[in-house]
Amino acid sequence: MNSVDSLLEILQLKHLEENQFEGVSKSVGSPNVFGGQVLAQALNAAYRTIHNNRVLHSLHAYFLEAGHLDYPIHYDVSIMRDGGSFSVRRVTASQNNQTIFILSASFHKAEEGYSHQIEMKPDMKQPEELMSWTDILNEYGSMLPSKTKAFLEIPRPVEFKPTYLPNPLDRKDLPPFADVWFKLKGDVGDMELAIKQQILTYISDYNILSVALQPHASKAHWGNLQTASLDHSMWFFREFDLNDWLLFSLETPSTGNARGFAKGNIFTRDGVLVASVAQEGLMRPIPKS
Repeated sequence: MNSVDSLLEILQLKHLEENQFEGVSKSVGSPNVFGGQVLAQALNAAYRTIHNNRVLHSLHAYFLEAGHLDYPIHYDVSIMRDGGSFSVRRVTASQNNQTIFILSASFHKAEEGYSHQIEMKPDMKQPEELMSWTDILNEYGSMLPSKTKAFLEIPRPVEFKPTYLPNPLDRKDLPPFADVWFKLKGDVGDMELAIKQQILTYISDYNILSVALQPHASKAHWGNLQTASLDHSMWFFREFDLNDWLLFSLETPSTGNARGFAKGNIFTRDGVLVASVAQEGLMRPIPKS
Protein backbone atom coordinates (compact mmCIF):
# COMPACT_ATOMS: atom_id res chain seq x y z
CA MET A 1 0.00 0.00 0.00
CA ASN A 2 1.43 3.36 -0.97
CA SER A 3 -1.54 5.72 -1.23
CA VAL A 4 -4.88 6.58 0.33
CA ASP A 5 -6.66 4.65 -2.45
CA SER A 6 -4.96 1.38 -1.51
CA LEU A 7 -5.76 2.01 2.15
CA LEU A 8 -9.44 2.59 1.38
CA GLU A 9 -9.54 -0.71 -0.53
CA ILE A 10 -8.30 -2.56 2.56
CA LEU A 11 -10.74 -0.84 4.91
CA GLN A 12 -13.83 -1.50 2.79
CA LEU A 13 -15.09 -4.93 3.84
CA LYS A 14 -16.97 -7.55 1.85
CA HIS A 15 -20.57 -7.96 3.07
CA LEU A 16 -21.34 -11.63 3.77
CA GLU A 17 -24.77 -11.59 5.40
CA GLU A 18 -26.62 -9.51 7.96
CA ASN A 19 -24.08 -7.87 10.32
CA GLN A 20 -21.26 -10.08 9.06
CA PHE A 21 -18.32 -8.91 6.97
CA GLU A 22 -14.94 -10.10 5.70
CA GLY A 23 -11.62 -8.34 5.21
CA VAL A 24 -8.21 -9.11 3.75
CA SER A 25 -4.81 -7.99 5.03
CA LYS A 26 -1.69 -6.22 3.79
CA SER A 27 1.69 -6.36 5.53
CA VAL A 28 3.27 -3.23 7.03
CA GLY A 29 6.53 -5.06 7.72
CA SER A 30 5.41 -7.26 10.59
CA PRO A 31 4.92 -11.03 10.19
CA ASN A 32 1.42 -10.58 11.64
CA VAL A 33 -1.60 -8.46 10.74
CA PHE A 34 -1.12 -4.80 11.67
CA GLY A 35 -3.26 -3.88 14.67
CA GLY A 36 -4.38 -0.61 13.12
CA GLN A 37 -5.80 -2.50 10.17
CA VAL A 38 -7.95 -4.74 12.38
CA LEU A 39 -9.10 -1.73 14.40
CA ALA A 40 -10.13 0.19 11.30
CA GLN A 41 -11.79 -2.78 9.60
CA ALA A 42 -13.77 -3.58 12.74
CA LEU A 43 -14.87 0.05 12.87
CA ASN A 44 -15.94 -0.17 9.23
CA ALA A 45 -18.08 -3.19 10.11
CA ALA A 46 -19.64 -1.40 13.08
CA TYR A 47 -20.40 1.74 11.08
CA ARG A 48 -22.20 -0.30 8.43
CA THR A 49 -24.84 -1.25 11.00
CA ILE A 50 -25.46 2.40 12.01
CA HIS A 51 -28.46 3.78 10.11
CA ASN A 52 -29.44 6.78 12.24
CA ASN A 53 -26.65 9.26 11.32
CA ARG A 54 -24.93 8.85 14.68
CA VAL A 55 -21.18 9.49 14.84
CA LEU A 56 -18.49 7.47 16.59
CA HIS A 57 -17.26 9.10 19.80
CA SER A 58 -15.28 6.26 21.40
CA LEU A 59 -13.93 2.78 20.84
CA HIS A 60 -12.25 0.23 23.11
CA ALA A 61 -10.55 -2.90 21.81
CA TYR A 62 -8.51 -5.92 22.87
CA PHE A 63 -6.07 -7.86 20.71
CA LEU A 64 -6.43 -11.51 21.70
CA GLU A 65 -4.36 -13.42 19.13
CA ALA A 66 -1.97 -12.50 16.34
CA GLY A 67 -3.70 -12.22 12.98
CA HIS A 68 -2.44 -14.31 10.03
CA LEU A 69 -1.73 -12.29 6.90
CA ASP A 70 -2.79 -15.05 4.49
CA TYR A 71 -6.27 -15.73 5.88
CA PRO A 72 -9.36 -13.52 5.61
CA ILE A 73 -10.68 -11.95 8.81
CA HIS A 74 -14.36 -12.42 9.63
CA TYR A 75 -16.13 -9.57 11.47
CA ASP A 76 -19.38 -10.26 13.33
CA VAL A 77 -21.26 -7.21 14.60
CA SER A 78 -23.62 -7.42 17.58
CA ILE A 79 -26.14 -4.61 18.06
CA MET A 80 -25.93 -3.98 21.80
CA ARG A 81 -28.06 -0.83 22.05
CA ASP A 82 -29.89 1.77 20.00
CA GLY A 83 -31.08 4.25 22.62
CA GLY A 84 -32.44 7.76 22.40
CA SER A 85 -28.98 9.33 22.03
CA PHE A 86 -26.38 6.56 21.80
CA SER A 87 -25.86 3.40 19.77
CA VAL A 88 -23.38 0.72 20.87
CA ARG A 89 -21.88 -2.04 18.76
CA ARG A 90 -19.65 -4.98 19.64
CA VAL A 91 -17.47 -6.45 16.90
CA THR A 92 -15.77 -9.84 17.09
CA ALA A 93 -12.98 -10.59 14.61
CA SER A 94 -12.00 -14.19 13.92
CA GLN A 95 -9.82 -16.33 11.68
CA ASN A 96 -10.38 -20.06 11.20
CA ASN A 97 -13.12 -19.94 13.88
CA GLN A 98 -10.70 -18.50 16.46
CA THR A 99 -11.44 -15.09 17.97
CA ILE A 100 -8.44 -12.77 17.50
CA PHE A 101 -9.91 -9.38 18.45
CA ILE A 102 -12.91 -7.69 20.06
CA LEU A 103 -14.09 -4.10 19.79
CA SER A 104 -16.77 -2.03 21.46
CA ALA A 105 -17.78 1.22 19.75
CA SER A 106 -20.25 3.90 20.82
CA PHE A 107 -22.00 6.33 18.46
CA HIS A 108 -23.72 9.56 19.51
CA LYS A 109 -26.34 11.75 17.87
CA ALA A 110 -25.42 15.40 17.20
CA GLU A 111 -25.96 17.53 20.30
CA GLU A 112 -24.92 21.00 21.51
CA GLY A 113 -22.91 21.38 24.72
CA TYR A 114 -20.00 23.08 26.46
CA SER A 115 -16.60 22.87 24.78
CA HIS A 116 -12.96 23.19 25.83
CA GLN A 117 -9.66 21.51 24.95
CA ILE A 118 -6.02 21.43 25.99
CA GLU A 119 -3.55 23.40 23.91
CA MET A 120 -1.00 21.96 21.51
CA LYS A 121 2.61 22.40 22.62
CA PRO A 122 3.92 25.88 21.73
CA ASP A 123 6.64 26.45 19.13
CA MET A 124 6.11 23.06 17.51
CA LYS A 125 8.29 22.51 14.44
CA GLN A 126 6.15 22.52 11.30
CA PRO A 127 6.19 19.51 8.94
CA GLU A 128 7.84 21.54 6.17
CA GLU A 129 10.91 21.88 8.42
CA LEU A 130 11.26 18.15 9.07
CA MET A 131 12.43 14.99 7.35
CA SER A 132 9.93 12.24 6.61
CA TRP A 133 10.54 8.51 6.94
CA THR A 134 11.00 8.48 3.16
CA ASP A 135 13.54 11.32 3.34
CA ILE A 136 15.47 9.49 6.06
CA LEU A 137 15.58 6.33 3.93
CA ASN A 138 16.74 8.21 0.82
CA GLU A 139 19.42 10.23 2.64
CA TYR A 140 20.73 7.80 5.25
CA GLY A 141 19.61 4.38 4.00
CA SER A 142 23.12 3.04 3.52
CA MET A 143 24.04 3.98 7.11
CA LEU A 144 20.94 2.64 8.85
CA PRO A 145 20.79 -0.71 10.68
CA SER A 146 19.43 -3.38 8.33
CA LYS A 147 16.18 -3.86 10.28
CA THR A 148 15.50 -0.11 10.40
CA LYS A 149 16.19 0.20 6.68
CA ALA A 150 13.91 -2.75 5.88
CA PHE A 151 11.12 -1.22 7.98
CA LEU A 152 11.37 2.14 6.22
CA GLU A 153 11.35 0.46 2.79
CA ILE A 154 7.83 -0.95 3.30
CA PRO A 155 5.35 1.02 1.11
CA ARG A 156 2.80 2.86 3.29
CA PRO A 157 -0.22 5.04 2.59
CA VAL A 158 0.91 7.51 5.27
CA GLU A 159 3.96 9.78 5.51
CA PHE A 160 5.39 10.40 8.98
CA LYS A 161 7.62 13.28 10.11
CA PRO A 162 8.94 13.01 13.69
CA THR A 163 9.97 16.30 15.28
CA TYR A 164 13.08 14.63 16.72
CA LEU A 165 15.30 12.04 15.04
CA PRO A 166 17.33 9.89 17.46
CA ASN A 167 20.54 8.38 16.15
CA PRO A 168 19.82 4.61 15.87
CA LEU A 169 23.53 3.89 16.39
CA ASP A 170 23.70 5.91 19.62
CA ARG A 171 22.02 3.79 22.27
CA LYS A 172 20.83 6.16 24.98
CA ASP A 173 17.65 6.61 26.99
CA LEU A 174 15.26 9.20 25.58
CA PRO A 175 12.51 11.36 27.10
CA PRO A 176 9.10 9.73 27.67
CA PHE A 177 7.37 11.70 24.93
CA ALA A 178 7.42 12.21 21.16
CA ASP A 179 5.65 14.29 18.52
CA VAL A 180 5.03 13.01 15.00
CA TRP A 181 3.33 14.76 12.09
CA PHE A 182 1.49 12.55 9.62
CA LYS A 183 -0.33 12.94 6.31
CA LEU A 184 -1.93 10.61 3.79
CA LYS A 185 -0.21 10.02 0.46
CA GLY A 186 -2.18 10.67 -2.72
CA ASP A 187 -5.32 12.62 -3.51
CA VAL A 188 -7.52 12.58 -0.43
CA GLY A 189 -10.40 14.75 -1.65
CA ASP A 190 -13.61 15.06 0.34
CA MET A 191 -14.56 12.20 2.66
CA GLU A 192 -17.44 11.63 5.01
CA LEU A 193 -16.55 11.69 8.68
CA ALA A 194 -17.09 7.94 9.16
CA ILE A 195 -14.35 7.12 6.61
CA LYS A 196 -11.99 9.71 8.07
CA GLN A 197 -12.44 8.21 11.53
CA GLN A 198 -11.62 4.74 10.17
CA ILE A 199 -8.44 6.08 8.57
CA LEU A 200 -7.43 7.94 11.72
CA THR A 201 -7.99 4.76 13.74
CA TYR A 202 -5.71 2.88 11.33
CA ILE A 203 -2.96 5.48 11.70
CA SER A 204 -3.31 5.68 15.50
CA ASP A 205 -1.61 2.29 15.95
CA TYR A 206 1.59 3.65 14.40
CA ASN A 207 4.27 5.16 16.69
CA ILE A 208 2.28 4.84 19.93
CA LEU A 209 4.06 1.85 21.46
CA SER A 210 7.42 3.12 20.22
CA VAL A 211 7.33 5.98 22.72
CA ALA A 212 7.13 3.46 25.60
CA LEU A 213 10.53 2.09 24.51
CA GLN A 214 12.22 5.50 24.55
CA PRO A 215 13.05 5.74 28.29
CA HIS A 216 14.79 2.34 27.94
CA ALA A 217 16.43 2.88 24.54
CA SER A 218 19.95 2.27 25.91
CA LYS A 219 18.97 -1.36 26.53
CA ALA A 220 15.66 -2.13 24.80
CA HIS A 221 14.92 -2.16 21.09
CA TRP A 222 12.65 -3.99 18.66
CA GLY A 223 15.29 -6.69 18.15
CA ASN A 224 15.52 -7.83 21.78
CA LEU A 225 11.89 -7.48 22.82
CA GLN A 226 8.73 -9.42 22.14
CA THR A 227 6.16 -6.71 21.47
CA ALA A 228 2.45 -6.68 20.67
CA SER A 229 -0.50 -4.36 21.11
CA LEU A 230 -2.70 -5.58 23.97
CA ASP A 231 -5.51 -3.05 23.94
CA HIS A 232 -6.41 0.22 22.22
CA SER A 233 -8.86 3.01 23.00
CA MET A 234 -9.80 6.18 21.13
CA TRP A 235 -12.06 9.15 21.76
CA PHE A 236 -13.16 11.40 18.91
CA PHE A 237 -13.98 15.03 19.60
CA ARG A 238 -14.19 17.15 16.46
CA GLU A 239 -14.28 17.18 12.65
CA PHE A 240 -10.93 17.29 10.84
CA ASP A 241 -9.36 17.49 7.40
CA LEU A 242 -7.10 14.71 6.13
CA ASN A 243 -5.76 16.87 3.31
CA ASP A 244 -3.31 18.59 5.69
CA TRP A 245 -0.77 17.37 8.24
CA LEU A 246 -1.96 16.25 11.69
CA LEU A 247 0.19 16.01 14.81
CA PHE A 248 0.29 12.94 17.08
CA SER A 249 1.63 14.16 20.44
CA LEU A 250 2.60 11.12 22.53
CA GLU A 251 3.77 10.32 26.04
CA THR A 252 4.39 7.20 28.13
CA PRO A 253 3.36 7.55 31.79
CA SER A 254 4.57 4.09 32.81
CA THR A 255 6.23 0.83 31.84
CA GLY A 256 6.51 -2.25 34.04
CA ASN A 257 5.65 -5.94 34.37
CA ALA A 258 6.65 -6.48 30.71
CA ARG A 259 4.01 -3.95 29.60
CA GLY A 260 4.25 -0.40 28.34
CA PHE A 261 1.50 2.20 28.49
CA ALA A 262 1.29 5.15 26.09
CA LYS A 263 -1.26 7.80 25.31
CA GLY A 264 -1.51 10.63 22.85
CA ASN A 265 -3.51 13.52 21.44
CA ILE A 266 -4.07 14.23 17.77
CA PHE A 267 -4.16 17.89 16.70
CA THR A 268 -4.71 19.74 13.46
CA ARG A 269 -1.98 22.12 12.31
CA ASP A 270 -4.06 24.96 13.81
CA GLY A 271 -4.07 23.29 17.23
CA VAL A 272 -7.60 21.86 17.21
CA LEU A 273 -7.78 18.69 19.32
CA VAL A 274 -9.31 15.98 17.11
CA ALA A 275 -8.92 12.78 19.14
CA SER A 276 -7.15 11.10 22.06
CA VAL A 277 -5.62 7.62 22.06
CA ALA A 278 -4.41 5.19 24.73
CA GLN A 279 -2.72 1.82 24.35
CA GLU A 280 -0.99 -0.78 26.48
CA GLY A 281 1.42 -3.13 24.79
CA LEU A 282 3.57 -6.14 25.59
CA MET A 283 7.27 -5.30 26.08
CA ARG A 284 8.75 -8.64 27.08
CA PRO A 285 12.57 -8.85 27.10
CA ILE A 286 13.84 -11.81 25.09
CA PRO A 287 16.28 -13.86 27.22
CA LYS A 288 19.80 -13.95 25.87
CA SER A 289 20.67 -17.40 24.56
